[in-house]
Amino acid sequence: MNKNEELRIFLLNNAKRLTEEWYDSLEKNNAIGVYASTDPKVIQRLKEQNYEFHLYVCNVFVEDENTFFEEFEGWIHKIAKDNEHTRTPVSSIIKEFMRVRKQYCDYIDAFVHTYEGYIESTLINAWEQHIIRIFDITILKFVTASEETARIQLKAHQEMIHELSSPVITIKKDVALLPLVGDIDTARAKMILESTLQQCADKHIAHLYIDLSGVVMVDTMVAHQIFQLIDTLNLLGIKSTLSGIRPEVAQTAIQLGLSFENIRIKSNLAQALEAGISITVQ
Repeated sequence: MNKNEELRIFLLNNAKRLTEEWYDSLEKNNAIGVYASTDPKVIQRLKEQNYEFHLYVCNVFVEDENTFFEEFEGWIHKIAKDNEHTRTPVSSIIKEFMRVRKQYCDYIDAFVHTYEGYIESTLINAWEQHIIRIFDITILKFVTASEETARIQLKAHQEMIHELSSPVITIKKDVALLPLVGDIDTARAKMILESTLQQCADKHIAHLYIDLSGVVMVDTMVAHQIFQLIDTLNLLGIKSTLSGIRPEVAQTAIQLGLSFENIRIKSNLAQALEAGISITVQ
């Protein structure tokens, strides 16, 4: 058995000990996020994740780098997406990677001492340099995966906020209201268009009241999007009524050459709803 395989087995046999020593050495008074948790389930999960880490890293001495990371990247991405770790500062997680790296260097020294000088210094140095390199790459891959996870979560939160800020509220069976509030930029206008069409289809809406009284200002692209929404609703057989158009918004639309000719317009929502009720009664 060569020395690389012997070192792998030595580390593998000490994997649970590595985990316990690491967790016991955590500065829990100054710890943040997952490392500060007192929940037994979270602690157990954290230890399991750390132990699983060792089961992978032990193989770095007997596998080539590409093969090693093909399997290990799964663990890296799993930790980057883990709820407890996403709530933990990345700097704290990197600090723990570095502490575990120090553990590995100490355990390599312990393995070398069992041979009492029979292992060449060049091999010892190669092992230590290899561990440092693997940990450096792992930290970089983790930070990249963590940033991607944060980006995806931020996008999902933004989409949720946009969707909640443009809800299609059912008034009765096939009649609904879309109250728009706040500033509308191009990105939000696009989201409103997509979300409204989907919500109207899901709720089988036949008439949609679009109230703009809460919208202070719109730019060129946004005005186009609002008119595009009305045109698309019309193509789908959904009637629409605009209400609460502020003078600035109307001015922008006119300057763009957008026509209100075939659009039902009321000065405020109350009038729009009242007119709708009158039409229904007749």
